[in-house]
Amino acid sequence: MSTTTLGIIGTGRVGAGLARRAVDAGLNVILSNSRGPQTLAHLVAELGRRAHAATPAEAASTGDLVLASVPLAAHTLLPRAELAGKTVIDPMNYAPTSDWQAPELDSNELTSSELVQRHLAGARVVKALHNVGPTQLLNLFRPAGAPDRTALPLSGDDPDAKKEVADLLDVLGFDTVDLGTLAESWRSEPNTPLYAFPYTGQPPADLTAVQDVVAWAQQAPGVPVPRARVKELATAAVRGPAGFRM
Repeated sequence: MSTTTLGIIGTGRVGAGLARRAVDAGLNVILSNSRGPQTLAHLVAELGRRAHAATPAEAASTGDLVLASVPLAAHTLLPRAELAGKTVIDPMNYAPTSDWQAPELDSNELTSSELVQRHLAGARVVKALHNVGPTQLLNLFRPAGAPDRTALPLSGDDPDAKKEVADLLDVLGFDTVDLGTLAESWRSEPNTPLYAFPYTGQPPADLTAVQDVVAWAQQAPGVPVPRARVKELATAAVRGPAGFRM
């Protein structure tokens, strides 16, 4: 693929996890967060010579593709000018809180990725890497053609941008299933059959608190999910209230 450098804005679990998988797959990564490059020295040292720290604006302008892995509530802080013309991977999910809610999402007027695309009007947003955790991402990758290769869903309004992201995920060790436009991306969001559990398996029955289930899912080694199963679960999805609610 033509992509050799992945810009990453946000270095929480998802951003750091993808950086590890990308470096292992032979890509360069430019890491950034809201606290400054100096706070990423330990992670950069751990990842090795293919990783570098920068500001979000620098990661946006340098990356061939850019992962915007920030809380959805902070999406308006993403560097719009530097992301103009870029393909931006959106792994963000809506989690309304007492501090932040989006009426357009609560009413299902927009999907969360449509909200991000509205802010990043000059970029090409592709919803991906939002329904699988970093632990599973680091465990489930397989070479192309492997019988147990896992597929991940993606959605977007720009066919060329979706191909770029699909090519990236192929390099990272995953097949993809195109779910359609950003308006259809709800089919793999929280509260749908395609979100998280296909890739983790069902949690133990004695875990009843949401926080305990989330903690378990974050550590689950992973279950391979083939293309046909992703398509089946996406087709079975019924749109309900938006957002992951604790």
